[in-house]
Amino acid sequence: MKDISNSAHPTPRHASDIATRLATFAPVASRYVLAIFSLTVTFVVSPLNLQAADLSRDQLVALFAEASSSDPPDLSEKDFSGLDLSELDFKSAIMEGANLKDTNLKGANLQGAVLKRADLSGADLSGANIDVAILRGANLQGAILREVSAFSAVLAETDLRGADLRGAKLICNLDNANLEGAKLDGAEMAADMRNQPMGLMRVSLKKANLRGASLRDANLSRGMLEFADFSGTDLAGANLMRVEAAGADFSGADMTGANLRKADIQGASFLGVSGIDSIVDLETAKNRGSAHFD
Repeated sequence: MKDISNSAHPTPRHASDIATRLATFAPVASRYVLAIFSLTVTFVVSPLNLQAADLSRDQLVALFAEASSSDPPDLSEKDFSGLDLSELDFKSAIMEGANLKDTNLKGANLQGAVLKRADLSGADLSGANIDVAILRGANLQGAILREVSAFSAVLAETDLRGADLRGAKLICNLDNANLEGAKLDGAEMAADMRNQPMGLMRVSLKKANLRGASLRDANLSRGMLEFADFSGTDLAGANLMRVEAAGADFSGADMTGANLRKADIQGASFLGVSGIDSIVDLETAKNRGSAHFD
């Protein structure tokens, strides 16, 4: 990994002081010392060194041009808030704790990037690729992730309150995530039964908070929803075929036309659900006798 975090390079003033003192005792040698420290100072303030300042878009482009997939740049804890970083290639970058608040990341490639605890609140990631990226504990409150691709990504424990994920592909880990009030209409979270070389890949929303979220026409087929909170959620037309929803709370949700064919609803709550009579194949659901209905 390319280490561009804090380092022990001397400051320009420090370098000059050392050279001056040496000059008192060795006039000839001082010329070489000054030359060496001049090169060091040039490196310290060079555009590619994060010691001098957080990077601009052009500097990031230059940095990634020099990087390799086996030695990705470390941008942890750096501040890129509000920048236009659309379409940039951040593949495999290390960005733990980075500040990307209100940043434009439309169409960016963040495949395999490490963004644990990063602040992406208010950021625009429309159409971005975050496949196999790690965003555990990241702040995505109010972020725009429309049509984002998140195959096998880790978004567990993220804050996605009020985020816009309409049309997103979310075959990923969202365990314990906070999606309260989020928009997931038309989101694709179902297992792709034609492409499972590593086993069954599907969305995991275990113990996630989706209170008041909108999942109208979303596809969650075969998803893992155990103990998730869907209370007050709009699930009209949602595909919940074969989901594992033991202990999930659907109380007060709108489930008009939702499909629960062969879903496991052991101990789940459907109290106050609207559109209950229009739920497709509810009679085929597993463990229906232990679920709670009005």
